[in-house]
Amino acid sequence: MFYAMAENKIDLRGYRFEHRLEDIQTLNERALRGELDISAVSIHAYAYVADKYALLPCGASMGDGYGPIVITKTMESLPNGDVDPRDWLRQHVIAIPGRMTSAYLALRLYLGDFTDLILPFDQIFDAVKSGRAQAGLIIHEGQLTYGHSGFRKIVDLGEWWKRETKLPLPLGGNVIRKEIPRTVQRDLLQIMRESIEFGLTHRGDAVRHSLPYARDMNAALADKFIGMYVNDFTRDYGEIGRKAILRFLNDAHRAAYIDKLPEVEFVE
Repeated sequence: MFYAMAENKIDLRGYRFEHRLEDIQTLNERALRGELDISAVSIHAYAYVADKYALLPCGASMGDGYGPIVITKTMESLPNGDVDPRDWLRQHVIAIPGRMTSAYLALRLYLGDFTDLILPFDQIFDAVKSGRAQAGLIIHEGQLTYGHSGFRKIVDLGEWWKRETKLPLPLGGNVIRKEIPRTVQRDLLQIMRESIEFGLTHRGDAVRHSLPYARDMNAALADKFIGMYVNDFTRDYGEIGRKAILRFLNDAHRAAYIDKLPEVEFVE
């Protein structure tokens, strides 16, 4: 999404961007403190920063029938066909990548209460392998590489959400500080749109730009992962994407997993 901006492939209209590459939980926490002008955040975290930030209508990461997965180490660890996997999971420790991630909120909606172990997302495989946790909530590239690492899938939360709601699972979005003047917000929105379009049009170059930040993936696997989450919803949420956000946050509020239902505001 940011390739064209980072490499000056489009007209930046006189603006200068400083790119900060950090994991999503860290970005969520920084947005809570209002430290960044523009940031990727979890849709879950947006519920807590909506007073400071508006959503850009482009830049979404949505899983349409797929998403974060819960894994365990061996087939023997999985519940058998007579046991609801949710009952099994509630009896075990699940390593998670942060309580403000959308993956965590989706797991709460699926599972209810459970015992968690909070770890950086790239340490979850090791925690399950070592037995510190019996299951792990996997985001990022681990959704494609878990099998090669010796793990088994218990549930795909995006698949479950699609089955329950007929909607994509809203995971991440880009936000901008509301205090930035509206004319500047619109400029930045247009730059972001052009950067996304440039990346999708020059996909090979954009993938190569991304590879230094990939973990345990070759170009083909990275391209597959990017294709899962940089798509038509990234160009624009559209009616379906906006409906998905409202359903996700409304369900979480009704279940008392978020205290206050935010007013979802988009830059227009």
